[in-house]
Amino acid sequence: MRRSSTFARQVLLVRVGRRDGGPGTDLVTPDHRYADRQRLRYGRLDAEVEAVRPISPVLVPAVPVDDSPAMSIPLLPGERTAARRAKFALVNACTLSSLMLGMLAIFLAMQGEVRIAAVCLIACVAFDGLDGALARKLGVASPFGAQMDSLADMCSFGLAAPVVVYASLAGSVPPAAAAVACALVAACAAIRLARFNVSPKDGRFFCGVPTTMAAAVLALTVAIGVPVSGLVMVAGVALLAFAMVSSFPYAKLARLLKLPPWLWLAPVVGALVDIRLTFALVVVGYLVSGPLLWLHQRRAA
Repeated sequence: MRRSSTFARQVLLVRVGRRDGGPGTDLVTPDHRYADRQRLRYGRLDAEVEAVRPISPVLVPAVPVDDSPAMSIPLLPGERTAARRAKFALVNACTLSSLMLGMLAIFLAMQGEVRIAAVCLIACVAFDGLDGALARKLGVASPFGAQMDSLADMCSFGLAAPVVVYASLAGSVPPAAAAVACALVAACAAIRLARFNVSPKDGRFFCGVPTTMAAAVLALTVAIGVPVSGLVMVAGVALLAFAMVSSFPYAKLARLLKLPPWLWLAPVVGALVDIRLTFALVVVGYLVSGPLLWLHQRRAA
């Protein structure tokens, strides 16, 4: 009988509060002091008591810690030969060159050399296109290279380009208006690059104006000196910033190159007559093509 009574007390080992009216404590927590006395008295608890002993649901089981050493992910997937490493280094050197040219454009713009800074931005665009083409041609494309390219684009096209534009607008528009328009370019470039990294790729169209193309338009506008007023320039910069984060489809360069040759003849002749006006018309035509394509797709659907 005594053995059975001890077993019953061990099974119902739960504190439900105090009789003196004090607050209850841990309604489902077992009294470990009583269990310890049972261990001292009987040496151990019975196996069947251990199996049915109440356990507090508040006590979360400890998660085992993984002490295994972390494995480093190689920057260059695939075979790591000396030739592939040299190709990989060449591709990333182009990416870093774009980054350094963007920094140089910022320094030149701070010294008032805005046209030379714009030429540096155009060189950034060239290196940005070169590194991707080389990576695919040499077979050394990697996730590391994609992230490097995105970070370099943010520095060169998301920061250096608006700084150069801001320096070119100094004295012609209120500083606050120029600052807001250029800040929009930086913010929209960051959003555009982040969205591009996580979005599925379309081989025919861009979703919004690409950051590289927007920076090229800004750089060429400053370099050739498009004859527009300061306020029109600020409005154009803001419009270009919003076009980057829009959902309008814009044709890729490879698709544009497939256009009939006679369509390319008009801008070439126009550039020989007045390169500034021709450039402005081409930019406006490209920006308008996005909404027109979007309307066409909506009607076709």
